[in-house]
Amino acid sequence: MTLPAQSPQKSGFALVNGMKMYYEIYGKGKPLVLIHGGGSTIASTFGRVIPMLAKHRQVIAVELQAHGRTEDRGKELTFEQDADDVAALLAQLNISKADFFGFSNGGTTTLQIAIRHPAIVNRMVLGSALSKRNGVPAPFWDFMKQASLDHMPQELKTAYLKVASDPAGLQVMHDRDAKRMVNFKDIPDEQLRSIKSKAFILNGDQDVILPEHAVALHRLLAGSVLAIIPGIHGEYIGEITTLSSKSDQASFVIPMIEKFLDE
Repeated sequence: MTLPAQSPQKSGFALVNGMKMYYEIYGKGKPLVLIHGGGSTIASTFGRVIPMLAKHRQVIAVELQAHGRTEDRGKELTFEQDADDVAALLAQLNISKADFFGFSNGGTTTLQIAIRHPAIVNRMVLGSALSKRNGVPAPFWDFMKQASLDHMPQELKTAYLKVASDPAGLQVMHDRDAKRMVNFKDIPDEQLRSIKSKAFILNGDQDVILPEHAVALHRLLAGSVLAIIPGIHGEYIGEITTLSSKSDQASFVIPMIEKFLDE
């Protein structure tokens, strides 16, 4: 069962790689960094599960370039830059090592953190993370080439406008996210095999990310564990666009995550 939303104990901005980056901190204990999905905010991806995770851990939730309250630095988005931004933020917060939970695009960013900044990664949870172009149905790529703000889920648009300082940033975020996906390139097998951190791979059986892709990633990441959960993209954490399903998968998924992180 998800708990009522709670306010962060600390929130603010850090100047990271020439950009003001927003973050929130909840709870106490071992640090767990949350990295949201594309077109999303902290609340729209993780708002339903932060109270559960923060009962036993210090949760550090971030908003990436052009998302939510974090400004746009005037350059195209890359997963590599997002990874470097998160690493730089943690250095400013004096967090030398943490666990990570990335969802969707945030899962791909988490993979890049493990590749580019392995020393800061303890364990990682990869929720619906894409590492290869064949990890989604082929029509996805044609859809992204024709992406329009009109097609963006209303829940995500509302969540952005609720926290952003400039409503015009919504179009910027959309266009940067769409272009990044159109230009997405496979993460090479050798880079994925180089990851030493233990990973828990989560995927929905009706996810945007194909279950077969999650299995393939599981086989590339030594010592990883895999769970395929019934449901759609993000339903297992109550991501905002899934709330109409009224499922409560987080009540058993979050304990699975906590068990993995504590092993």
